[in-house]
Amino acid sequence: MTLLAGSYEKFIWGFALKTQSQSHNLKPLFSFPSHLGPIKSVAVAGPVAASGSADDTIKVYDLSASTEIGSLAHHSGAVTTLSFFTPASLSFPRNLVSGSEDGTVAIYDADPFVHLKTVRAHKSGVIDLCVHSSGKLALSVGRDSCLAMLNLVRGRRSFCCRLDKEASIVKFDSEGERFFMATEEKVTIHNSEDARIVCEMDCQKRVLCTCPAENNLLFTGGEDRAITVWDTLTGKVACCIENAHSTRVKGLVVLGSRHIGDASEDPYLIASASSDGVIRVWDMRMVHKEKPNSLAEANTKSRITCLAGSSLKSSQKPLIGNSGEKGELDALMQDV
Repeated sequence: MTLLAGSYEKFIWGFALKTQSQSHNLKPLFSFPSHLGPIKSVAVAGPVAASGSADDTIKVYDLSASTEIGSLAHHSGAVTTLSFFTPASLSFPRNLVSGSEDGTVAIYDADPFVHLKTVRAHKSGVIDLCVHSSGKLALSVGRDSCLAMLNLVRGRRSFCCRLDKEASIVKFDSEGERFFMATEEKVTIHNSEDARIVCEMDCQKRVLCTCPAENNLLFTGGEDRAITVWDTLTGKVACCIENAHSTRVKGLVVLGSRHIGDASEDPYLIASASSDGVIRVWDMRMVHKEKPNSLAEANTKSRITCLAGSSLKSSQKPLIGNSGEKGELDALMQDV
């Protein structure tokens, strides 16, 4: 299990979660100043990771070698959001999609990393985006207070609608049947077919990060310094880790795939990061204790801005010069 954190101080941090004799430890893999500006976004898919920065570039990393392998420079603004598309049957990503303050979304082939197309998604900056589990479409929200749908196969924007308020987060659930949007202290659940609101969840304070999970669960964190688990079928709180951090929670990653309360030996793991530089790993089966303790902790001593991770083991597959099977988005090459 691998975690990647970006910081305001331009540093990228890599950690591996090690388990031995029922104890857990976050082992440092690497840390170095990878960008010329603050890191705005990170993404991980199996052995591959990427970071986006205020210096308008994307850096790509080989986690199995703990090294940077190249950079992508196709935006004219800060790279605010990144998302990999990985088919369910594979551990290696097919595509990388990025959003920028310049209002565009760039699409890359991840095998190898080649720029396919750039799409004008918003009149102003892209705040967040997510890719559907099919890899055929993506949703994005921007500073123009709009929600956009992007056709990734044809490489164009297919739909755009005005929102009542500017949304800061958009995420699909694991099946792609619903998506979530966060607007200040409220999270709404929408049907993917028609964008109809099916449920609303009111949080105490501003939501800064979300992470959908299996079994119709959604994890949220933010200004309240807590980790809240929501039942998305009822819109009610399933459980909560209060005061999980001493400052606001900036990132959440679900590392396990077990139901909360399951008696399995494998814990339901979730990682969280706060703006004071602390990363913690939790066993969600222990949240009903009066004062649950984290399983592992690391302090980067930096201002963390984003967190990503993967529960898949890093493979030894080379990331450069790879000639594996291409993804569905190769059709975009015909439009370039």
